[in-house]
Formats: sequence, C-alpha cells, structure tokens
Amino acid sequence: MKIYTRILATTALASTLTAGVATAEPSLEVLHYWTSGGESLAINTFAQALEDAGGTWIDQPVAGGGGDAMNTVLRSRVIAGDPPGMTILKGPVVTEWANEGALADLEDVAARDNWDEILPPLLAEIVKVDGVYSAVPTDIHRVDWMWINPDLLAQVDGEVPTTWEEFNTLADKLLAAGITPLAHGGQPWQDATVFENVALGLGGPDFFREAFVDMNPDALQGETMIAVFDQMRLMRSYVDPNFAGRDWNLATTMVMNGDAAIQIMGDWAKGEFLAADLVPGTDFICASAPNQGGYIMNADSFAFFDDAGATEDEIAGRELMAHLLLTEEVQIAYNLYKGAIPARLGVSRDAFDSCAVQSMEDLDTTLANGKLVPSMAHEMATSSANRGAIIEVVTEHFNSDMSSEDAVTRLVQAIELAN
Repeated sequence: MKIYTRILATTALASTLTAGVATAEPSLEVLHYWTSGGESLAINTFAQALEDAGGTWIDQPVAGGGGDAMNTVLRSRVIAGDPPGMTILKGPVVTEWANEGALADLEDVAARDNWDEILPPLLAEIVKVDGVYSAVPTDIHRVDWMWINPDLLAQVDGEVPTTWEEFNTLADKLLAAGITPLAHGGQPWQDATVFENVALGLGGPDFFREAFVDMNPDALQGETMIAVFDQMRLMRSYVDPNFAGRDWNLATTMVMNGDAAIQIMGDWAKGEFLAADLVPGTDFICASAPNQGGYIMNADSFAFFDDAGATEDEIAGRELMAHLLLTEEVQIAYNLYKGAIPARLGVSRDAFDSCAVQSMEDLDTTLANGKLVPSMAHEMATSSANRGAIIEVVTEHFNSDMSSEDAVTRLVQAIELAN
C-alpha cells in the first residue's frame, strides 16, 4: 500500500512546466545507487511521482552503498559524452561538477517554486554554485545515530551509552556475554562513518570542523585525533570476524536478527527497520551516538546534466522532476521510506516516527547553537580528494596494526598529497 494517496503535480502541471514544447513527453534516465530495501522504496516514490505527472522514469541503478561504484560509472559516462539525465550528487561534489560545466542551471524552477523560501539557508548554500541552483536537496540525514537491539541490551542490563567510555563499558559486557557488540561492514565509507562519529564524540563540533572542514594540520595530528584512532582500534575489537566487505544494510539486518547489538550508521538504516515492519522504541532503539551535543548532517541531492544532445522530452523530464522533488507530498512520501527528514521547511511532522521527530528537534537546536556539522564520510564537509585521503588512512589503520601516532602522521601527509 502506498504511503501517499496522490501527488498534486498532475498532467496539468506537466503541461505548464513543458509549455512551449508541444510534443514533449517528459522522460528521465536516473543513475543512482539506492538498491537496498528502504532506499529502493524511497527512490520509487520519485519514479511514481514522475509517472503520475505524465513522465517516464528510466531506472539505472548501480549497486554499492556509499556511491563510489556509481561515481565511477558516472564519470566514465560523462567522459564518453553519454551523461545520465539525473543522478545523486552531494556537497562539494556538486560544485566540482558545476565548475566543469556539466550541470543544468535550475534557476527557472527554483524561482517558480520559491526554493529560497522553502529550503534551510545551509542546504540552499550547499546546492548553489556561484549563486545558481545546481542541484535539488531532497532530505536531511543524521549520521550520528546508534541503532540498538533492545533485547540484547536487556540481556546485559545495559543502558544506552552517552559517551564513548560508556560505549566501551557496554561493549565489554556484551562481549563477555557472547554477543557481538558492533554490527559493521568492512567497506571504506563505513569505516569513515564510524570514524567521524568517534571524532565528534571525543572532540566535539569545533574540533570536527577544524579537522574535516578546515583541514587544520594541528587538529589532524593532535592529541585528540590520536585518541580518536585509539578508540577506532577498540571499535575494531567489537566487530565480528566476518565483517570484511559486508554491505551496510546487511549489518543493519544483524541488529534486527539479534546477531549484533548496535550499528553506528545514518538514519537510512531506519528505512531498513521500517521496511521490515519493525517499530521504533519497541523493536529497535534509535539513539544519538556520543556527540557532545552535535549533529552530523548528510543531505542527499540530485543534479541534472546539461547534455547538449538532450531531446525535448528529456529536457521536459528534467524540469518536471526538479519541481516534483520538493513538493510537500513527495517530500513526505520519500522521507518516510528513506528514514530521513525533509529538506523542505514547514512540512507536517504528523506522519513521522519518534526517531524522525527527535532528529528534527535536534536539528533545530544545532542550527540555533552552531553545533551542526557537515559529514566528511558522506561528501558534505570537504573535497573528494581530501575525503579520499582521509578514508584511505582510516581504513588502513582499521585493518592493520598501525599505531595511532603513525595514523595521524599519515593523515596529514595524505591530505598534503591530495592538494
């Protein structure tokens, strides 16, 4: 059964958006990596909205969480002169592609739909390049979440940890009871997700920005970062022996099935719990990871490629989809599946679960007090080159006996080489 009953953008709207293109039949090829259960349901709300409005959705999924495999396909297609109509681009990567002249200008749609009024200023800034809208934000994901199996927590009389010291104490109790404390997939982006959570919890938001936004060498190689790598060494001891190469959604399933107690992952993991008809607060616990009052933001956004060879139908499909993504009906339907909260301001909270409402409230608080930080692991905080350099060191450390002191030295060296 669909979450939503109708999309108000109908064929009448399609006619308006494609005015002057008498023969246009909007179509859109979409390259994406959302192939897990919850993510697939989420992106299908976009496809359904486009089709309800008279368009044709051409689905081109590339499996692989984090988008690295899709990005390889994307670049090869652009180089070959065959870009997709729409794809997922986020953070500084939007600027990189726009500066190459590859992205369509969305200012007409943005002006017509009042994006400056309906989007948080921080999100609008992220998807604008030189003041021009170059992508459409669709959600706000919180990265600093723990997803917890309440039955396993109860088996050790455990409480939800609020500091990394408390986390370690709980993890040791779980290990002593024969329970795997941490569900984790041994993929670089997942390693980086845990890493930035640890960094926020140990260093706080100001340290996080100095290290991952400003790339301050003093922060990158100081005592706090050494402590972060020390904690990562402990985290490695809390995962099961078969973690290598595991997709994130399979790690989520471990928590669902009682094979592990906790997963540290963004709130797209909640989409997997909900797709399995599990209830927040009853079948699973959502709690912010230790974060010193911070909030790590990851926002998905979609960009449209400015293909000189695009047909009238493809141009019409692009304009129609750019509009639909930020309609209130689509924002609600999509984010209920995605596990995120809407990018659009003023959307009713009535349909959202307790985890989402907590995320909305904490976002409001951190927007007001300055403790909102952009995700490094998920391409919001820094360039692709810097992100890649950090992740390489984090993953090598996680999978070897590299000391924390050597890791911070390598971290600074890797970033210097990347620039």
